[in-house]
Amino acid sequence: MVNGARFHGSVKDATGLEDDDLVVETCITRTLPPALTLEHGLQSIKQAVEELKFNPPCASSGVLRFQVAVPPSAKALNWFCSQPESSAATSHFWPTTERCHSERVRTAIRKLNVVEDNTVQMAYTNGILLGRRDFEAHTMELRDARFFKQFCFKFSPTIGVACNMLDHASEMAYTIQDRANINAVWASLIVEECFRLGLTYFCVAPGSRSSPLALAASAHPFVTCISCFDERSLAFHAIGYARGSQKAAVIITTSGTAVSNLFPAVVEASEDFVPLLVLSADRPPELQDCGANQSINQVNHFGSFVRFFFSLPPPTDQIPARMVLTTLDSAVHWATSSPIGPVHINCPFREPLDDCPQNWKSSCLEGLDTWRSNTEPFTKYIIVQHSYLCNTATRGQMEEVLEKIRRVNKGILVVGAISAEDEVWAVLLMAKYLQWPVVADILSGIRLRELLSSSPEVEESILFVDYLDHALLSDSVRDLVQFDVIVQIGSRITSNRISQMLEKCFPCSYILVDNHPHRHDPSHFVTHRIQSSAIEFANILMKAQIPNRSRKWHYYLQALNMMVGQEISFHLSVEHSLSEPYIAHVISEALSAESALFIGNSMVIRDADMYGCNWTSDNHSVADMMLKTELPCTGILVAGNRGASGIDGLLSTAIGFAVGCNKRVLCVVGDISFLHDTNGLAILKQRMLRKPMTILVINNRGGAIFSLLPVADITDPRVLNQYFYTSHNISIHGLCEAHGVKHLEVKTKMELHEALISSQKGDTDCVIEVESSIDSNATFHSYIRKFACRAAEHALGVISKLSPPESMSQGCHCKIQSISYSVYRIQLCAPPTSSVLYHDRSIFYRDGFILSLTLEDGSIGYGEVAPLEISQENLLDVEEQLRFLFHVMKGVTINYFLPMLKSSFSSWIWKTLGIPVCSLFPSVRCGLEMAILNAIAMSHGSSLLNILYPLRERTEEKSENLASIRICALIDSSGTPEEVARIAVDLVEEGFTAIKIKVARRADPVEDAAVIQEVRKKVGCHIDLRVDANRNWTYEQAIKFGFLVKDYNLQYIEEPVQHESDIIRYCEESGLPVALDETIDNCPENPLNLLVKYNHHQIVALVIKPTVIGGFEKAAMIAQWAHIQGKMAIISAAFESGLALSVYILFSCYLDLQNADTCKLMNNSPASSVAHGLGTYRWLEEDITTDPLGIGRNPSTGFIEASVADATHLLHKFQMNHNFIHRTFTGEKVLGYHLDLDSNDFSFSVNVQEIGQRNNGSTILFLHGFLGTNEEWVPIMHAISGSARCISVDLPGHGATKIKNCGDDKAALRSLLSIEIIADLLLKLIEHVTPDKVTLVGYSMGARIALYMALKFSDKIEGAVILSGSPGLEDAVARKIRRAKDDSKARSIVTHGLQLFLNTWYSGGLWKRSLWEDLKHCKVPLMLVVGENDEKFKRVALKMWHEIGHDRDDAVSKLHQMVVVPSCGHAVHLENPLPIIRLVRQFVTSLRSVKLQEKGNVRDLLIYNQ
Repeated sequence: MVNGARFHGSVKDATGLEDDDLVVETCITRTLPPALTLEHGLQSIKQAVEELKFNPPCASSGVLRFQVAVPPSAKALNWFCSQPESSAATSHFWPTTERCHSERVRTAIRKLNVVEDNTVQMAYTNGILLGRRDFEAHTMELRDARFFKQFCFKFSPTIGVACNMLDHASEMAYTIQDRANINAVWASLIVEECFRLGLTYFCVAPGSRSSPLALAASAHPFVTCISCFDERSLAFHAIGYARGSQKAAVIITTSGTAVSNLFPAVVEASEDFVPLLVLSADRPPELQDCGANQSINQVNHFGSFVRFFFSLPPPTDQIPARMVLTTLDSAVHWATSSPIGPVHINCPFREPLDDCPQNWKSSCLEGLDTWRSNTEPFTKYIIVQHSYLCNTATRGQMEEVLEKIRRVNKGILVVGAISAEDEVWAVLLMAKYLQWPVVADILSGIRLRELLSSSPEVEESILFVDYLDHALLSDSVRDLVQFDVIVQIGSRITSNRISQMLEKCFPCSYILVDNHPHRHDPSHFVTHRIQSSAIEFANILMKAQIPNRSRKWHYYLQALNMMVGQEISFHLSVEHSLSEPYIAHVISEALSAESALFIGNSMVIRDADMYGCNWTSDNHSVADMMLKTELPCTGILVAGNRGASGIDGLLSTAIGFAVGCNKRVLCVVGDISFLHDTNGLAILKQRMLRKPMTILVINNRGGAIFSLLPVADITDPRVLNQYFYTSHNISIHGLCEAHGVKHLEVKTKMELHEALISSQKGDTDCVIEVESSIDSNATFHSYIRKFACRAAEHALGVISKLSPPESMSQGCHCKIQSISYSVYRIQLCAPPTSSVLYHDRSIFYRDGFILSLTLEDGSIGYGEVAPLEISQENLLDVEEQLRFLFHVMKGVTINYFLPMLKSSFSSWIWKTLGIPVCSLFPSVRCGLEMAILNAIAMSHGSSLLNILYPLRERTEEKSENLASIRICALIDSSGTPEEVARIAVDLVEEGFTAIKIKVARRADPVEDAAVIQEVRKKVGCHIDLRVDANRNWTYEQAIKFGFLVKDYNLQYIEEPVQHESDIIRYCEESGLPVALDETIDNCPENPLNLLVKYNHHQIVALVIKPTVIGGFEKAAMIAQWAHIQGKMAIISAAFESGLALSVYILFSCYLDLQNADTCKLMNNSPASSVAHGLGTYRWLEEDITTDPLGIGRNPSTGFIEASVADATHLLHKFQMNHNFIHRTFTGEKVLGYHLDLDSNDFSFSVNVQEIGQRNNGSTILFLHGFLGTNEEWVPIMHAISGSARCISVDLPGHGATKIKNCGDDKAALRSLLSIEIIADLLLKLIEHVTPDKVTLVGYSMGARIALYMALKFSDKIEGAVILSGSPGLEDAVARKIRRAKDDSKARSIVTHGLQLFLNTWYSGGLWKRSLWEDLKHCKVPLMLVVGENDEKFKRVALKMWHEIGHDRDDAVSKLHQMVVVPSCGHAVHLENPLPIIRLVRQFVTSLRSVKLQEKGNVRDLLIYNQ
């Protein structure tokens, strides 16, 4: 946004100004909807200005800015409008652009009937330095603007356009009369006319016969020439330039086979509609067909592949020179008119071929006087295109198409190859308007789209189905996916499976839109072929009324896409080697808004199309910020040679593309393609007129694509290597070294990431070579296809299982009607093995919460929240989060696709509840997921197992062995070896086949080893024996133990060492199998980056506690990683009740079923059954369930097992045993009231909200920020109300608080709203509600008030939590300027309304007083809280932290705290509220503890802390 400052004269030193002398005007911004074209954008601006004239603001002066997003080819012009003192609105317009096409802007302006005016100037600076320089009255400034071409548009009674660029309209670059001979004259005319036609890039191949053309091009001051010794590479380079610039390049070549070398490029240009002008030099007619050297028949040399051919006569002064000009004009018209393509002009020359003087008659220049006096081409071709609205036949045909679209049942928008950025823009607007699913090809520019926000709802307005290709591997998906209307923009589609899917939809309405008239319909089922640009079609479509159909089908595709995409991403991350699909997946990391991608052919483009992903940039421009409210993403320029899809000339094309588009280009090619065009390195080395580029070469020593074709399965490997793979051993590093090009070789994922980042930041070209293997690449592709197919089948199973009938209006969602929780305590028969706190007790308990969630259809799901006492969460922390969830979840919608467990819960928690997933306690998330899954199962009359794994129902007759799961017994080895062995024998006799023994609780590992030796001797070798050290041993102790038990056949030792860094070392030195438990307990939301460190073959198992790691979604991901690596995934309970154990039984069965599928897909032998760690059920002396838990001896096997059927029955018929329920929370009502208070001769009616107990001695007063209300604190107050009395107020001027009897006295009102008056008012409120001290919690403006009160009223304030607060500006001058700005902002609210002000305002400093000096004498404990992403206030908080003297040795200073809250910005309490809840409660607890200690009330202190 832009701040404008206006003064009536020169700016004086602000230190000498009174407050009223400095006037600042705030710029108010109005954002108009994105425009389809620049013309539409200008029209909307003009309309807005006209409306402003008829309905001007009430203010006599001010700054008003309109902004509109337009296509990227115009670089998102930001129009800046201002209203001067005169009544007529005058506006100035500037584009914030680095590169702007002047002709496009001029064309758009002409359509609005405006007049060009070169008198207006524009100013760009880097900011306003008030008090340092003069600032003109009518000058507006744009901060941090970059420009290459400038424009200034002035719309007023004198409307004008300015462009301060070089203007050579009145003179030619040079005179023709000075040419030495007639060859030079004709060559100069050709080059000059090319320049006038906009062709300024010449690719010149060396040769004698072409000397006149080469000399003329090199001498022209306004054209750029590049040369290469290889005509083939040079021609492809010209194609690349044309792709990037959307303008034709000129190729100059000599005669003979040099012309033939252009043939592959001409074919590519013809097939992919790329403009190209070939100027081939030739021998004159007398040297044809007579054996003259380097002479071949060049007439119609390229046949039908060129749009136009003409062979000029040899230059002569007997022919008017204007014939040359009209020939060029005609050729370029053919090249740039639909169908665009290459043209060929053959240019015979007689000697002399150099600039040797030779007389020629100037009479041949007759008729060129007008042409020589300007810079326009001789013949201007004008195409009159009638609007379809004016053409009755066309309008009728288009109405037929629109009617098909209106009546659609299931429509899909397919986006093929698009070469222009403004067409990508049009497609995005069209997709948002249509609301159809979008399948985007890699060459569309939106497959690797840039998301304008990292928020999960960013793509909600457009449904991209990026992974449909792999979803179609499933027969079931192919049968399901059927569209009745297909709209395809752009002809070419890379994916063969998607093409086959579209063909399978026939008969349907297939509407293909492309600029050219050619037939691109290999399946012969296009029903409507529209020759139009995407922009023109979008313009027609978006003016039509298209009804919004039911989105249920969209939810299906979204679920399918999410499931397959997550599966692909998972396997790409899990694979430790650097695979080719992984490369395709991460290339977007090297992209930015100023970069482009050139993608090679063969396997490279197919991988990019299948595995490419979108990306989010950290740096967004102002245009991006305004755009993201309308569009979720922007496209990126992507190009490739798909006309004939050859692998020749790709490197040269990419280099030309970099020149043409003027971006940093990332080129991705295979090794064979690279070797096919190594001469392109000679062009790369020249580095002319382009930014640095990165060339990523995937070197698998041959043609990998053939390994994925059927020929690889039936052909001898020797034949494959020689005739298909064309295996080689050529050094790419050596080739780069020979050409002086930087080369990097990468072999790992980390090296690839580092290389991509460094190359994109560097200022030199770089070739990155990635080593790969044909065989391993083929194997990995096969695995991904298999797992993606399974994921698609799974998604389809969930869809068919959980989808409501078509008649149900809510689609695939259901609302939560109510939520409650109950606090339970059940007795255990022994102390938990995880605890070290119960050694002095004889009765042991397990405490937790039962979460009850009722859906609107009456279905109830139960979940258990039971934090372990050894974890970082406790019951009080957990209950606060449950109270918060109680408030925010009521009435929210849950998605029936949550059971897919593929980031579905993470997305829902963040998107629906607005909570960063990482801030939920693991046990809370586990219980929440448990309750939701059970509720969904109940809602559909199904079991939890069947909604997690719906495929089970189809194969249930084959899964009898999975009707139950094995249970591992648990022993706390506190007795002698013989005693422990006796317990183990009893367990074996009872029916257990696996036993885990706790170790590392004795003084010496030798004693633990003796226990294990004795147990193994007594139970025999057929029992799985596990030991768990819980990280209690040092490395040396663990090694000592391992040496003593290495011959006793342990299944694994769990967490043997204290430090994670020693685990791999222990595996290698001890040789014992190891299991991970605590190591994965605190893994991040995406645990794969952590797990990859433990891919050691001696790590054989992962022990997963859902309540500790954070739920079933994360547990499923960890288990899948373990299965892929051939490790055991063991679900372990944490002494929960029968409710959680029943869920764990079903979840364990689900994982075992998944593992069986994984083994089958990977062609591994079936995995043996796993005994899961649910033996804690034996600790339950009491249980929260009324029905018995279904764990016992299986009559058919004789083993202790958990029954799937019994667990399902318990969950379906679950009844709480209320004997063990201490209390149930069903909600707490917030008390709202008004307090009438007087302060300084004024009266207020203060709106108050209150919740919580009044008798526990702690009161918290919450103060909101500017433009906020007390409502923003209510969710947090709900959470904390169990620990303190919580009060929030509407500050004066906000919400429902009323100011009485202030009249119209503005001076009085200004003093009324000073911080001193407000603080006095709040002090009276505190005295009214409590006789005790209170703790203040304030955000932003409220934080400033809280800080002021803490510093001034320490007798009434116990402490203050300062959220994103500041003591104010230290500098007096800055404070004066800030006050002037704030006055301006206040006026703007009155003038323009609140909404426009909110769009402009970021933060306000509303107070005159600075508190920095007072901080040094602070007597009240402060907690300074800032968001991790709020860099400005982090710096402020750090400075405050030092000023308050936190390191002083006194009681108050020891209570000062500074906390940076993760995953949030400025509004920490709204963006990440859960940490704030805990911080506030802990701060209040610490204050209360100190107070009780001072009173000596130890008993109350103990009770309070409990």
